[in-house]
Amino acid sequence: MIAYNPKDWYKLILSFHKSDTFRMLLPAIIGIAIFSAILVYLITCVWKWNFEGTIAIHSLLGFVISLMLVFRTNTAYDRWWEGRRLWGGFVNHSRSIAMKLHAFLTREDSAKAQALLTNYFFACKDHLRKEMSTKDWMEVPGVSPDRYTGAGHVPNALLTDLVAEIQRLQKAGKISEVQMLMLNDELRSFAELMGACERIKSTPIPYSYSMFIKKIIFFYTITIPFGISTTYHFWTVLIVSFIFYAFASLEMLAEEIEDPFGKDANDLPTDEIALKIKKATEDIFRMSK
Repeated sequence: MIAYNPKDWYKLILSFHKSDTFRMLLPAIIGIAIFSAILVYLITCVWKWNFEGTIAIHSLLGFVISLMLVFRTNTAYDRWWEGRRLWGGFVNHSRSIAMKLHAFLTREDSAKAQALLTNYFFACKDHLRKEMSTKDWMEVPGVSPDRYTGAGHVPNALLTDLVAEIQRLQKAGKISEVQMLMLNDELRSFAELMGACERIKSTPIPYSYSMFIKKIIFFYTITIPFGISTTYHFWTVLIVSFIFYAFASLEMLAEEIEDPFGKDANDLPTDEIALKIKKATEDIFRMSK
């Protein structure tokens, strides 16, 4: 996720980065511009049509497309914001369970549980990206990244081991039954939050809806020259290119943020959140009792 100052208008207007929609759409914009230029040349110089152009039909259709894009971007943003809310839940519950474990256990008894808890969130963000990296994991006796290399669902494996470790401590008399009940709520919340993230990840916008929006934007754009070329002549090329850029950019932005757990510029900063959770838990466990 890109950190920026929303009040710095000039920098935002003039800046271009690798995920900027203009740069990504540039080949398509050039293609639309060339097509429009050829069509305007044929209409005005070869066929010499002299009918009075009208934008009434395109105005009505443009209004419909705008409503569809508003719904599209709002739906995508809702998914992005829900993802951020879920990771906010990870932050809150990780602090809560870390405080409880710190209060219930000695530093030696809580070492393995702390490592499993911290590593769980790194595994969650990697699992949502369909990758695995253990460079930020905590390693203590009994917790080795090699154990989870072949696991199909690494977060589940870590959470299972964390539950087993807490159960072992309870059987050893380190944790009372009442304390165990308090910890169970936190452990269950981790599984629920991860399941909600997986729901967002595995449920994209319906294919037919996405395909229809792209088609209607394309056909709307390439038919504009028929309505305005006799009035604006070769200025039509610039107008059509800008309209295509505006509509296609909204669709591309919606595509990017509807899956907020990747590494795109507008995705959630899950790497930073996982590191913040690790630092917060380390600070909690370092506190003297």
